[in-house]
Amino acid sequence: MSRLVSWVNMRGVSFLFGFNPRDFRPAQAKVNKIRGIALARRSQVADFIRIKPCLEFPASEIYPRTMDTSPANPGFRVAALYRFCRLERFEELRAPLAAFCCSRGIKGTLLLAAEGINGTVAGREQAISELIAWLEAMPELTGLEVKYSVAAEMPFHRMKVRLKREIVTMGVEGIDPKHGAGAYVAPSDWNALIADPETIVIDTRNDYEVSIGTFQGAVDPRTKSFREFPQWVASHRDQLEGRKVAMFCTGGIRCEKATAYVKSLGLEEVFHLKGGILKYLEEVPAEESLWQGECFVFDERVSVSHGLEVGQSELCRACRHPLTAEERLSPKFSAGVSCPHCHDQRSDEDRARYAERQRQVEMAEKRGLRHIGS
Repeated sequence: MSRLVSWVNMRGVSFLFGFNPRDFRPAQAKVNKIRGIALARRSQVADFIRIKPCLEFPASEIYPRTMDTSPANPGFRVAALYRFCRLERFEELRAPLAAFCCSRGIKGTLLLAAEGINGTVAGREQAISELIAWLEAMPELTGLEVKYSVAAEMPFHRMKVRLKREIVTMGVEGIDPKHGAGAYVAPSDWNALIADPETIVIDTRNDYEVSIGTFQGAVDPRTKSFREFPQWVASHRDQLEGRKVAMFCTGGIRCEKATAYVKSLGLEEVFHLKGGILKYLEEVPAEESLWQGECFVFDERVSVSHGLEVGQSELCRACRHPLTAEERLSPKFSAGVSCPHCHDQRSDEDRARYAERQRQVEMAEKRGLRHIGS
């Protein structure tokens, strides 16, 4: 009976108004789709609101700016981690991962994508140990590549978990580091490989990272981002043919994908430094090292040197370029305002704005606080 009434009503509408309501089903379907998207977005916003207070809570309000680094109070443990794997439904991991970190005072940035996880975080030793154990309890993340170091101060302001297309962005489809990467070379064997005249050594990091340190004889592709690396390879492929190709980066993730890309082009003898520069600096004694300068790191320490000791480099707070001690002697350097890399690119208005921010940073430091904009 209800079907009949419905049919009669529809026929009546069609007769009276000259159209059939069925004609509007596609439009209604579109409305339903939009409604579904809105509900999903509302759910995402709810998740974000639950996490946001922790994400934006200044680290200095939880931990003091300076720390006693005696054995009884060893500061913070920093973990640089990654793993290439097939991470199904990685979007669903974001909220519980952020909540896990926030509940333990862990801060930093973690990236999630279908190809795996990547990032650097810091916290108390027990908290970091719990996080690594929690991640490795997932079958896909067992065997996580982790490099540890120590920071006297919390090197991050907040905790961020981001969803990405790639955990390290190259922009080339079909590259699978899990099965196609180059051969690992242990830090203890790295010197012999790069000293071989048949080896071309390539620094896969960005130009601003290379500017404060690299390996002896390494080629600097002078890339602004990792996306530019495939183009550099294409224009220099003739220099790579028939030679051993050795690549390195900070922690191993970029050169792992870079070697997979180069091998996909048909080159055979492709190698990369296992654990990256960080593992090399940790394990190879300074007197035997072929590393020159400091290694840039993406946190408030700015750089590390042999033994993973915090380096002498500082960050220009105007352009975020790392600065050596010599560069800070330049007349174009003004703390928080400009440096030799950006001075000529800024207007007077820019410098005035940066100077005001620097004034606020210094005022916060006098009160024992950390200014988020520093």
